[in-house]
Amino acid sequence: SKALMEKGKNGKVYNTFLDILSYEISEEKKKKLNLILKEIEEPTEKIIIEKPKLGEPTVLILNSFKEESAKISVNDFVAYFKIRYDALRKILQGRQELQNTISINRLTNKQGREPISIIGLVYDKNITKNGNILLTIEDPTGYIKVLVNKNREDLFNLAKDISVDEVIGINGVNGNNIIFSNNLFYPDVLSSNGNKKSEDEVYAAFISDLHIGSNMFLGKEFSKFIRWINGNTGNLAHKRLAKKVKYLFIIGDLIDGVGVYPDQEKELVIKDIYQQYNACAELLSQIRKDIKIIICPGNHDALRLSIPQPPLDKDFAKSLWDLPNVVMVSNPALINILSSENFSGFNVLVYHGYGFHYYIDNVDSLRLNNARDNPNLIVKYLLQRRHLAPSHSSTLYIPKTTQDPLVIDKVPDILACGELHRTDVSNYNGVLIINCSCWQAKTDFQEKTGNNPDPAKVPLLNLKTRVTKVLNFGG
Repeated sequence: SKALMEKGKNGKVYNTFLDILSYEISEEKKKKLNLILKEIEEPTEKIIIEKPKLGEPTVLILNSFKEESAKISVNDFVAYFKIRYDALRKILQGRQELQNTISINRLTNKQGREPISIIGLVYDKNITKNGNILLTIEDPTGYIKVLVNKNREDLFNLAKDISVDEVIGINGVNGNNIIFSNNLFYPDVLSSNGNKKSEDEVYAAFISDLHIGSNMFLGKEFSKFIRWINGNTGNLAHKRLAKKVKYLFIIGDLIDGVGVYPDQEKELVIKDIYQQYNACAELLSQIRKDIKIIICPGNHDALRLSIPQPPLDKDFAKSLWDLPNVVMVSNPALINILSSENFSGFNVLVYHGYGFHYYIDNVDSLRLNNARDNPNLIVKYLLQRRHLAPSHSSTLYIPKTTQDPLVIDKVPDILACGELHRTDVSNYNGVLIINCSCWQAKTDFQEKTGNNPDPAKVPLLNLKTRVTKVLNFGG
């Protein structure tokens, strides 16, 4: 449908599918959809949007990636980066300052000192002997050097945080095989529908990093959380609040795994993967069945490390798959919750965040501002790049040749992450950022890596008011 639209033949179908992705479909739109589908000459599978059962929390998986077995070649990486570049270039070209960009190979036709704009991928970044920043920018047509002068303090500070392989826009003046930059632009999340609220008072809870199987797993605290969410503890107000929780997101690392880090076996009380998942399923099976539990994997789970990670394995985690109220998704994944005929629902992007450590260690502003203890800083950094892992070496990944699963092309209402074992809730241009706590005490390995856990905390989001409170089940 997109190809037909771009050829100028039929744009109705593509725009209709965009409506479906945003899930803002009224009965009138459904009727129009059926009429439009009849106009298509080629056979088309009918799209059906089922009404949820009364009182049942809705979960619509907008984007979840499945395991695909295929041989990977160098050409796949080339295609992958071209797809990433095209996706982010289109976002950048939406900015007024970058609407008249040209390709790098056309710069040779430009006269000296002429204002120009380009969009490219950061191939390299260096500091000159004079203390300026020199970027090497590439696009599908070639390379060009871009100089960021140290005397332009705001611009220089912006350039200091640039990571290799990210896609940026540049305004500047053309020189002899060089551009003298006047401005830099990230794809960025400029605005989002931060005022979206549900009519009903429904809550969503967010947790991650259970690490079941570790001798540091906080079983007592987690059982306390289960009793609370079931409405079996606390005063009357707490019990009423708990009954309104309809969604529980678990953002990776359900188990501690086996062989994940050196000498891990010394800290395991359950040394079998199957038994770790069975113990996890036993705990989650105690949660009320009217709560939808959305689960994505993390780096400790029994899966490949390469992103996107598919949903948890049906063999290892069969006991979890058998739970009737569990929804399995990939890492990352985009999920819509609480949608109805009259409300588009909330789009929740879940990403465990194994690659966070690279940016904390390599980006000046993140390192100096102690982003390991303030996870919202790293998430904001990635939202500005509109990519969950812009640098090639920040995480292992599968080079998809049809799309880049890590590009944030559809701005979510909520971005929920884990990995750093600390609770942190903030807002960036209308996107609610929720970093989850953990259920594991500080291990020797975390001591070495600099992680400072803030365990047994649960961010609880009121979908009617968009107010988030953090419940403490520790102590």
